[in-house]
Amino acid sequence: MNDTTTKWKPELYNEKHSFVYNYGENLIELLDPKENERILDLGCGSGQLTFKINELAKETIGIDKSAEMIADAKSKFPNIEFQVKDAENFKFDKKFDSIFSNATLHWVKNYKNSIKCMYENLKSNGKIVVEFGGKGNVQTIVKQLRDSLKSRDYIKQSELNLWYFPSIGEYSTELELAGFRVLFAEHYNRPTELADENSGIKDWISMFAESFFIGVAENHIEEIKNEVQESIKEKCLIDGKWFADYKRIRVIAIKQKNVC
Repeated sequence: MNDTTTKWKPELYNEKHSFVYNYGENLIELLDPKENERILDLGCGSGQLTFKINELAKETIGIDKSAEMIADAKSKFPNIEFQVKDAENFKFDKKFDSIFSNATLHWVKNYKNSIKCMYENLKSNGKIVVEFGGKGNVQTIVKQLRDSLKSRDYIKQSELNLWYFPSIGEYSTELELAGFRVLFAEHYNRPTELADENSGIKDWISMFAESFFIGVAENHIEEIKNEVQESIKEKCLIDGKWFADYKRIRVIAIKQKNVC
């Protein structure tokens, strides 16, 4: 959760966007936490997955840039350590056996720094297991949002670069340059059902894309959200349910002791 202008809303996140952590549960199987391991949940949000990992590991720490999300996580899971830290710049005195990250790294535009931090905070042969938005993620929603903003002369807003959606080739190369050995990488389509049958796309925009509306006249905001939802109905409304056109990356890599 690492954009400087995104204001996270824990209640909306948990009420209508619980798919974020629900989809992340099977990522824990790839992590395969051991009872003697120390694990970092990078971009932990409200802490639901941190809690599940902590049931299997010796020690789990959750970090997130959003103070609102960390406060919510602490209230839900008081026995787990949560800290407000930036994925682009974090350091722990004691290194981790594994770093886990679900639905976070596409918010981190300074991805080189994030990769460096993950590498430096892992033990030798430590593992990262990450999933986040890949190339083409939510392109149907975002293209229409940009078009609707541009048609009303909100040019600056329409050109906002909010996310980092790489290909697996791009991201794997960056990991290897940093000293990781990539064991597994995939890019796949994951159409994601949204909670509200009446306002699914509008709710998604309100949760994840509010930064596009900074400087937009109040009377235009709801108008644009309605227009986006209506315009993409043919692609995103399936059997009466709204779906976001998610494309995800999953990567498993280990920290090599020496880089030749």
